[in-house]
Amino acid sequence: MFKSIWRWLRKPSASISAGAILIVGAIAGIIFWGGFNTAMEITNTTEFCVSCHEMDQLVHQEYKASPHYNNPSGVRAGCPDCHVPRDWGRKVVRKIKASTEVYHALLGTIDTPEKFEAQRLVMAERVWKEMTDNNSRECRNCHSYESMAFHKQTPRSREKMEPAMTENKPCIECHKGIAHKLPIVPRDD
Repeated sequence: MFKSIWRWLRKPSASISAGAILIVGAIAGIIFWGGFNTAMEITNTTEFCVSCHEMDQLVHQEYKASPHYNNPSGVRAGCPDCHVPRDWGRKVVRKIKASTEVYHALLGTIDTPEKFEAQRLVMAERVWKEMTDNNSRECRNCHSYESMAFHKQTPRSREKMEPAMTENKPCIECHKGIAHKLPIVPRDD
């Protein structure tokens, strides 16, 4: 059967022109591309991120208690705002990396609070490294040193933020645990 289909594709009958095949191919490509982009956008929502039990019961609850969820300005940052790059190429790469997270959720690696806590440090370090390597790019989509009103900050904040701006430090260097509980780091005794 496959040989006959392949033969037909290689030598279409005279009744089907190359133009018709191109049109059908273009339409199929548009449908595929539209479906792919739709799937990318559906999976790029906080609702999708917390649709699995582990995320909803653990990190989502932590996030809901954070200033990224509820704050005086009314601006809310969702999961994709902090964890998914905005530009398309990097977004695709991040989605591919996220498939390992889905894989581990399906395997049951993090399906209980105890298992999740046992992996929290590993997962956090992975995120922290990525944010350090990209100079907290996703943070800077909303926060920029240039837009900060240092005179409105507390003296302690200003004392830390002004040198951080001069050195262009990644946000995550000082702001670990801003939206999620910090992992327990084993001590070397």
